[in-house]
Amino acid sequence: MAVKIRLKRMGSKRNPFYRIVVADSRSPRDGRIIEQVGTYNPVANPVEVKIDTEKALDWMTKGAKPSDTVRNLFSKEGIMKQFHESKNQ
Repeated sequence: MAVKIRLKRMGSKRNPFYRIVVADSRSPRDGRIIEQVGTYNPVANPVEVKIDTEKALDWMTKGAKPSDTVRNLFSKEGIMKQFHESKNQ
């Protein structure tokens, strides 16, 4: 089973809001999830990103792969740097 960290779209038409979730790669985008690790609101000014760093790092050490968009969000929050530092120790 391949586990991914990706976005689950919430919100209404033309007003997107996303949950950052851990899910099986075979499940649909807005389908069943394993755990929620954060939220992302691109409409807010400034953009709101809330991530539970501990949960995200825990899932990545277990082998979960972030999607490209989530990887960018994690990089801006410094989570990817923490992950690579902990992996190299």
